[in-house]
Amino acid sequence: MAPSLARRLIALGSSDPERAERFLAADELAGIDPGLVLEGLAFAPDPDTALLALVRLLGRRPQLRALVEGGPERSEAVFRLLGASEALGEFLFQHPEHADVLEGSLSAEPQGADPGALRAGLLRAVGADPRTARPVAGVTGPPAYEALRVAYRRRLCDLALRDLGAASPTDFLPAAAAELSDLAAAALEAALAVSRAEAASGFPPEEVAAVGLAVIGMGKCGARELNYISDVDVIYVVEPDVQGPGGAGRLDDTRAVQIGTALATGIARAVWSPGREPALWQVDANLRPEGKDGPLVRTLESHIVYYSRWAESWEFQALLKARSIAGDAELGARYESAIAPFVWASAGRDGFVDSVQAMRRRVTDNIPAGEAERQLKLGPGGLRDVEFTVQLLQLVHGRSDETLRVRDTTSAIAALAAGGYIGRTAAAEFDSSYRYLRVLEHRIQLFRLRRTHLMPVGEDALRALARSSQGVLDVGRATPDQLTERWQRTKRSVRELHERIFYRPLLNTVANLSPDEARLTPEAAQERLAALGYRDPRGAMRHIEALTAGVSRRASLQRQLLPVLLGWLAQGVDPDGGLLAFRRVSEALGTTHWYLGLLRDSAAAAERLCQVLADSRLIADLLEVSPESVAWLGTDAELAPIPLEAQLQEIQAKLARHEDPSAAMRLVRLIRRREILRTALADRAGLLDTQTVGRALSTADEAAVRGALQLAEAKAEAGGPLLTRVLVVAMGRQGGREIGYGSDADVMYVHRPLEGADPEAAQRQAFEIVGTLSALLTQPLKPAVQAERVLQLDADLRPEGKSGPLVRSLDSFAEYYRRWALVWEAQALLRARPMAGDTALAEDFMALVDTVRYPQELPAADVMEIRRIKARVESERLPRGADPSRHVKLGRGGLSDVEWLVQLLQLQHAAAHPALRTTATLPALDAAAELGLVPRDEAELLAEAWTLATRVRGANVAWSGRASDLLPSSRQDLEAVARWCGYPPGNASALEQHYLNLTRRARQVFERRFSGREA
Repeated sequence: MAPSLARRLIALGSSDPERAERFLAADELAGIDPGLVLEGLAFAPDPDTALLALVRLLGRRPQLRALVEGGPERSEAVFRLLGASEALGEFLFQHPEHADVLEGSLSAEPQGADPGALRAGLLRAVGADPRTARPVAGVTGPPAYEALRVAYRRRLCDLALRDLGAASPTDFLPAAAAELSDLAAAALEAALAVSRAEAASGFPPEEVAAVGLAVIGMGKCGARELNYISDVDVIYVVEPDVQGPGGAGRLDDTRAVQIGTALATGIARAVWSPGREPALWQVDANLRPEGKDGPLVRTLESHIVYYSRWAESWEFQALLKARSIAGDAELGARYESAIAPFVWASAGRDGFVDSVQAMRRRVTDNIPAGEAERQLKLGPGGLRDVEFTVQLLQLVHGRSDETLRVRDTTSAIAALAAGGYIGRTAAAEFDSSYRYLRVLEHRIQLFRLRRTHLMPVGEDALRALARSSQGVLDVGRATPDQLTERWQRTKRSVRELHERIFYRPLLNTVANLSPDEARLTPEAAQERLAALGYRDPRGAMRHIEALTAGVSRRASLQRQLLPVLLGWLAQGVDPDGGLLAFRRVSEALGTTHWYLGLLRDSAAAAERLCQVLADSRLIADLLEVSPESVAWLGTDAELAPIPLEAQLQEIQAKLARHEDPSAAMRLVRLIRRREILRTALADRAGLLDTQTVGRALSTADEAAVRGALQLAEAKAEAGGPLLTRVLVVAMGRQGGREIGYGSDADVMYVHRPLEGADPEAAQRQAFEIVGTLSALLTQPLKPAVQAERVLQLDADLRPEGKSGPLVRSLDSFAEYYRRWALVWEAQALLRARPMAGDTALAEDFMALVDTVRYPQELPAADVMEIRRIKARVESERLPRGADPSRHVKLGRGGLSDVEWLVQLLQLQHAAAHPALRTTATLPALDAAAELGLVPRDEAELLAEAWTLATRVRGANVAWSGRASDLLPSSRQDLEAVARWCGYPPGNASALEQHYLNLTRRARQVFERRFSGREA
C-alpha cells in the first residue's frame, strides 16, 4: 500500500487502511477517481463502514456512480448516511430499488415531514385507501408485513439524510423526533389496516367494520419525541358503532372487545413478527390499566372507571404524554378529553410525590450492573433526570396553568420558563443538555438500528459517534476525548440543574437572589412544596425565609445549600418536621464555623442530616439540644459506639471535678443522652445491627447507673460511715443487653453489710443509697427533650414483687431462693447480670442465682406452670382491642414467643450444657440449634422474627419519640418504620407483609416446641 494513501486513510479515521485500500480498488469503483471517493469519505462518521456499503450498493445499483463522480457536492449526503448507519446501508443493499432516496429522487413521493402524507404513503404500501375512515389493506400476511416495513425504512432513510445533513443536529432534533413519531403512527395505521383485513377471516367483515379502535400513543411516541429505534408504547380503546352492521343493533361491548383484541394483536404481528424483512420495533401495551395482567383493549367507559377508582399516581404521570396516533380519530379525541382531568389533578393525590420518586428509583434500580456510568437515558445526569424533573413540574403547576399542558420535553421546558417556573438561564441549559443527549442517543441507535442507550467504549466507535453528532457547519473533527469530556460535563450539568430548577425558585420568593432566576409567586412556591411532600407549605416557606434572610455569611451559605437540602428533606417521611428541625439546629449552632462548612463540603454528612431529621423525631429532638453532634455525621468512625471503659473514665473525670451530686449527675446524664444519640445516628445510617444497637444502649445505661451509684454511696458516706455495699443487678432486656430506645431498666438491689456493721443500720443505709440512686437518674435534664425518656429503674422482678422489700441482703436472697422461689422467678433470673456495684458481692450473688436458674432437672409440673403463665400473659396483658398479629412483644410470633421458648430450653438444659448459659436471646437460640434442641432452620426463622420485631419496636420510638409495641397501620408511620428497618422508600407494604408472614411461621414453631402441639 502506498504510504501516502495509508496516511490519508488513517487521517480519515480508517481503523483498517489495508482493507480500505482493497475496497478502493474494487471493480465497482473502476473508473471513478479515487480522490473523489476519499473526499466523500471525509464526510463519513465511520469511513470503513461507508466504503464497504458503497462498494456493495454500486454492485446492485450502478446508477449511484454519478453521485460519487459528481464530487462532494452530490455525494456528501450518501457518505454521511452510509458511514452513520450500517443498518440503513444494508437495507438499501437488500432493496436497491429504493436507493433512489440517495439520489434525491423523492420529489415524486411524499417528503415525509407532513404526518398526513406519511400516513397516506404507508397505507398505499399495503394496498389500503387512505381516504376511507377505516382503511382496509389489500394484502395480508407476510407480503403485507414486508411491504409495510420496506416503505417505513425508505422514509427512515429520507429522514436520516436530512438529520445527518442538518447544520445543527440539536436544533433539528425536535423535528426529527416528531417525524419519527409520525412515521411510527403511520406504520401503526397501516398495520391496523392489515389487521382489519386479516380479522375478516375470523369475524364477519361487517362486524369488524363496525368496531372503532383508537391507538393511543404513550411515552415518546405520544409526545412526538421518538427515537430512531424504540419500543412504541400504546394503549388501545375500543368502541362499537352506535348502529351495528347492516343497520342492525349496536354490537355489545363484549363482542367489540373480542374484535378489538384481534385487531390489536394483528397490529403487533404486522410490525414485530419475524419475517424476511426485519421487524420494526416492539409495540408495548404494558402501560395499559392493570399492566400485563389487564385486558389488551378496553372500552372508553372501562378506561374512565379504572382511572377514577384504581389507578396509581405514576400512571397519571405516564398519561401526561397520551395522544391519539392511529385508528378511530374521534374516539381517540374523546379518550384524550376524558383522561386529561385525571392527569392534571394527580399532583394533589396523597402519595403523589412518593409514587413519582419510587418510579424514578425503579428506573435507576433496573440499570444492569456495570452500565450505570455508560447510560445516556437511565443513569445519573441522563435523559430520565431531565424528563422526570420537567414532568413533575408540569403536573405540579399545570393544575392551574394550562400553558404547561404540552407533551414533548423541549416545549415543556420553554413553557416552564415562559411561566416563570424555571429561570431563563437554567431553562436554556436544561434544553441544550437534553437535546445533546438525545442527539447522541439517536446517532448510537442509528448505526445498527438497535434499541440501546449505552455510550460505546471503543475508540473507533467513539470517534464515529463524535463525527456523526456534529453539524455540517462545525469546524474541525471532534475527537473521542472531546466527545467524552462534553458528555461528562453535560451529565454534571443535568444533575445540578435538577436541584436548581426544583428548589432555587422557592428561595426567590423570600430572598431576591438574582434577576436572571425565575421568581415563583408565593402561591406557586407553596404549590410546589405541597406537591413535593411538604404538608404545611406556608410553614415551610417561613422556615426558608428565616434561614435565608439577611446578608450574613450564614444566610448566603444557606441560600447556596438549601436547594440541595430541601430535596433531601423532601425524600424523608416528614419533610416539614425535618425542615423545622434543620432550622432549629442551624439556629442553635449560629455562626459556628465548622457547621455550614461541613454541609457545604461533605455531601454525605448533609444528606445524612436531612435523612435523620425528616425520618426520626427522636434524633431531631436530641440534635436540637446537642447540635454539636452534627459533626459526627462527616465520618463513620465518629458514630462507632463508645466502649463502657471509655465512658466510665469520662464519668470519673466529671465526678472528680464536681462536689455537688446534682451537678455531677447532670453531666453523667448528658453523657448517656449523647451516647443514645450516637447509637441512633449510627443505627439510622445502617452502621449497626440489631444486637449491637441493644448492647450500645445497654452500655450507656450501665455507665450512667454506675456513676449514679458512686454518687449515692458518696452521699451516704458523707453522713456517716459506710455500712454496706450495694449491687445493682440488671434483669430482663437490660440483663440481656437487648434494650431499645427509652427502655426502662429492670433491676434488683442486693446489699451485704460490711464487717462489724449493724445489720439493721446497714439495711436502712442500703435503702437510702437505692433511693438516692433512683432520684439521681430520674431527675429530668434541662432543656427537656420530649422524645427522650429518663432512665427508670424498675425493681418489680425482685422476690415477692412489689410487696417485697426494695433491697435485700445477700443472705436474705439466699434464704428466699432456698425456701420460696417459684419457677417464674428462676426464669426471670436467666437474664440476671451484674450492672453496678461491688465486684465481690457480684460474684457471690451470681454464684447463688446460678443454682436457681440452671436446675439439674425441671419437673413436668414446672413446665406446665410456665406454659400456664405464658398463656395468662397473652390473655391478660395484651392491650384490649390490639391485633395479636401486629403486637411485636406479646403478639403472634413476637418477642415473647421467641424469648419464652428459649428460656424454657435454658431451664431444661443449661445445667448440662454451659453454652446455653447466656443472658442474651439470640446467642442462646444459636447454642440450642448447635446442640440439636431446635432444628437449625427453625432457629434461624425464630431469630429473624425476633430481630425484626425488635427493629420495629425501636423504629416506633425513633420515628415518633413514643414507645409502641404495635406494627403501625398508618401508612406514614409504617413507611417510617420500614425505612428504619432498612427497606427502600415506598416499601411499607413489603415490610408489613414480610412481618405478618414471618411471625405467623414463627408462631407455628413456637406452638410445636413450647406447647407441644401443632398450630
